[in-house]
Amino acid sequence: MLYQYFLRRFLLTIPTFLGATIVVFFIVQLAPGGPLEQRIMQLQQAAATEGGGGDVFGTTEIPPEAIEELKRFYGFDKPIYLRYLIWLGVYPRETDYQYLRPGKPKPVGEGVRLMVVKENGQYKLVNADDPSKPVEGWYIGKERERFGETVVEIYRKEFSGILTGNFGKSFVYQEPVLNLIKERIRISLQFGLIALILSYVICTYLGIQKALEHGTPFDLVTSILVFIGYSIPGWALGAVMLILFGGGSFWDVFPLGGFQSPDYESLSFFEKIWDRAYHAILPTLSYTISSFATLTVLMKNSLLENLSQDYIRTAFAKGLSEKRVIWLHALRNSVIPIAANIGFIIGVFVTGSYFIELVFNIDGFGKLSFEAILTRDYPIVFSFAVIAVLIKLFGAIFSDMVLAMVDPRIRFQ
Repeated sequence: MLYQYFLRRFLLTIPTFLGATIVVFFIVQLAPGGPLEQRIMQLQQAAATEGGGGDVFGTTEIPPEAIEELKRFYGFDKPIYLRYLIWLGVYPRETDYQYLRPGKPKPVGEGVRLMVVKENGQYKLVNADDPSKPVEGWYIGKERERFGETVVEIYRKEFSGILTGNFGKSFVYQEPVLNLIKERIRISLQFGLIALILSYVICTYLGIQKALEHGTPFDLVTSILVFIGYSIPGWALGAVMLILFGGGSFWDVFPLGGFQSPDYESLSFFEKIWDRAYHAILPTLSYTISSFATLTVLMKNSLLENLSQDYIRTAFAKGLSEKRVIWLHALRNSVIPIAANIGFIIGVFVTGSYFIELVFNIDGFGKLSFEAILTRDYPIVFSFAVIAVLIKLFGAIFSDMVLAMVDPRIRFQ
């Protein structure tokens, strides 16, 4: 049954998702030059510059206590497999760290003062104001030597990861990653969906015309143009178009990047629509250029193959009009290959293009993730991996659904 097939597909996304995220997580975490190393290097250079000391490379040593704090902040104080489970949200995350000196009360918020005391060689956490009152929500950690004194770590813990809707906090922006994604992904969606619709509409029509005029000068010229466009990367075409048509160039026709004018908020409703459309022309062309050859040639070849089938000759023999045979009978079967790829193409357009957004200085999701990779902003990198994997998985399922709707011969068992 159809619903059983798609139910199995949905269930199979779970191990596939876990496998893909494990690979990405472990590769990124084990790669050298991570945020911890970068931060330590920045602190060493800053200390050497301010103090005028350091070694021949202009660096100085960082206290071990400070390095421990940095490891905790970036999540490197635990084994890598625990980091993955914490990131997923299936293992509790330690939060709200405090350091207490044994026997010294300390406020920990909400009008509560806590104190650690040692009984029978073990540390115990008590309420400093009312020792008979149980302490809830706080746990005792390790005993540490911190800046020349013995302290005991206490902390809270909670289940907080991507499965609970918490994508973490950006190391660079110091904001929740989910807020950054919501801000940026709508911009990438704007360009991606427009490019997707234009690609399918134009390429489908162009492929049909090329099939109907196969071997003519029109077919030859359009094939040359299509494959020239296919050989040019979208970001390279965007850079060339900015040089030729961007602000300050010889033909000052379009703005020099961005997705809206600086005074966008002061514009009227229709002026805002025109402003966005005006800024979207060059980026949209860059988005769509690479898919033109694939979709156009796929449409043309599929239609040519169907026009040579027996059922088309039979339809002509019955006296059906050429328009009815082509646009009703042949075209329906010809769009099947295109429909089979729609889910994967949607994924490419939705997640945005890193380089195109960089070239046009568009603060989209692609640019955000690209910059996160360069700065080792792991929460954003992992969030992008999650979204990309989910789009690919559900895009494949969506392609099967579209294929089943287009082709009635498909029977999923």
